[in-house]
Amino acid sequence: MALTGAIKQAALALGFDAVGIVRVDRASAPQSTLAARLTQWLARGYHATMTWMERTPDKRADPRIVLPGCRSIICVGMNYLTDERADERPGHGRIARYAWGRDYHEVLIEKLKLLEQTIAALAPQAITRSYVDTGPIMEKAWAEQAGLGWIGKHSNLVSSEHGSWLLLGEILTTLELDADEPATDLCGSCTLCIQACPTQAITEPYVVDANRCLSYLTIEHRGNADTIPTDLQRQFGNHIFGCDDCLDVCPFNLQADFTREPAFTPSPLTLAPSLERLAEMNEAAFCASFQQSPIRRAKLAGLQRNAAIARANS
Repeated sequence: MALTGAIKQAALALGFDAVGIVRVDRASAPQSTLAARLTQWLARGYHATMTWMERTPDKRADPRIVLPGCRSIICVGMNYLTDERADERPGHGRIARYAWGRDYHEVLIEKLKLLEQTIAALAPQAITRSYVDTGPIMEKAWAEQAGLGWIGKHSNLVSSEHGSWLLLGEILTTLELDADEPATDLCGSCTLCIQACPTQAITEPYVVDANRCLSYLTIEHRGNADTIPTDLQRQFGNHIFGCDDCLDVCPFNLQADFTREPAFTPSPLTLAPSLERLAEMNEAAFCASFQQSPIRRAKLAGLQRNAAIARANS
């Protein structure tokens, strides 16, 4: 109990807003269930062109394959909600809120590495491995089991305290830590997120078809505009990187506080991206403008394709 408490206290001191622990060998959502859900989702082709998700689904579902001897997962969350609003006047695109500031992968992994150092000092025999949306870990499922929140009908994590605005990370460890109670699904009969999806990508509660999801289409999808169905292009509106529509309407956001992390502070470019400026941007300007931004993921060609679709929609 003392070790678990010390680790949690260290996580909060580093700036994480939520921390919980799940015992891998005692989880109420066993690895076989997670593997079955993933396999079914893949079989329906809902992963679109993200073929890397097809690789070793058993590994994605069982952290003990990723880290032999893994007994516990320390799940952390960081609030990224800032007190700004996007400028969506004509001629401007819209960028998902998580990408307004510095790349969250870098922000969280730096803090997780520091937390690993603390764990090593507290328990030198421990083996740890940390991830931020970069390893074969079903992070939302484990975060739910660790009590950080529940997976909402839009398939994202929802926290009763932080709403839809938690970025997730985790540390796998061989330590036997004290587990938290899994979160309870509080969505009830609410379907606001399903109704808000502009492309009907949420095919049923808790299931998202990436082929229709604007987050996938504007970030992960490669190819020119002709590779995106015309009806979906029309639903882009002014979205040029990601989509918050299903998150924005969640009632639990009404009580969410603003982030304490300065790295998530937006820039004028991310709050009010000029579609004309993006259309004229060259590779050097793209790299300079988004050097520490997750927007790099879309690449210049993808961002300019999205901007062109947004201009046509306006």
